[in-house]
Amino acid sequence: MRTQTSPAPYLRMNGIGNAILVLDQRRLPAKVDAAMARALHARPSLAFDQLMVIEPPHHAETAAFVEIFNNDGSRSAACGNGTRCVAFALLRGQEATGISVETEAGVLECWREGVQRFRVDMGAPRFAWQDIPLRQPVPDTGSLRFEGFPELPAAAVLSMGNPHAVFFVDAALQARLPEWGAALEHYPMFPERANISFAVVEAPDRIRLRVWERGAGLTLACGSAACATIVAAARAGHSGRAASVHLPGGVLDMAWRAGDDHVLMAGAVELEHEGTLDLADFAAKTDA
Repeated sequence: MRTQTSPAPYLRMNGIGNAILVLDQRRLPAKVDAAMARALHARPSLAFDQLMVIEPPHHAETAAFVEIFNNDGSRSAACGNGTRCVAFALLRGQEATGISVETEAGVLECWREGVQRFRVDMGAPRFAWQDIPLRQPVPDTGSLRFEGFPELPAAAVLSMGNPHAVFFVDAALQARLPEWGAALEHYPMFPERANISFAVVEAPDRIRLRVWERGAGLTLACGSAACATIVAAARAGHSGRAASVHLPGGVLDMAWRAGDDHVLMAGAVELEHEGTLDLADFAAKTDA
């Protein structure tokens, strides 16, 4: 049965090419679920890599709680480019330059650095096998071999609120990510699947990156993967703790801060179009 709802404001954005749909649900009772997320993605003008659903905050000191969906309807605890787009939406028209938002990965601090440039503190990486998570303990999460992929070097596996595997490769192997991405995402070691990154270190302060994103496939950009990559590169001695990460959609400036080990990411966002949606239109499709 179709239930009438009030229109929900939305912004269709991108963070250096990472397609983001921001949906403001703070004043509406309707709850977005996996089927509704897939229905939204099926409309070409709304298609996204990640859907960022802004909900009322759980704590008074934050601006909002953000629920994150991949375009296959699965949930994600963290999305750096999406969080920067949320910061744009929440800070637009305000004098404030900073904001805190809640996610399943924790509270994230965001700052406006320009009209379309935002920085987000993505928190500290986690390396313990059960925190990534992996299916079983391994001797070294910084060097994990993948059976069935003899061409690939060992990967660094870690969590940035979601699971990542980072392979440091040459340009020829990087070009094969579309061929291997789906299989690596579903590799048996990852009970919750994983984001797969193929990184080429071009200089100690410059990394070229391609990402197969869990639940979205090959993407123009992935912020949490850029976070995982700078951490993995610094730990392996491939780079310092700061570098520019160049993705097909653009450049992210990354820093793995000493002291608290938080990873900071800065880059551009773009508003493509905005409007309102009656979510009942999409709920009706899921009930058919």
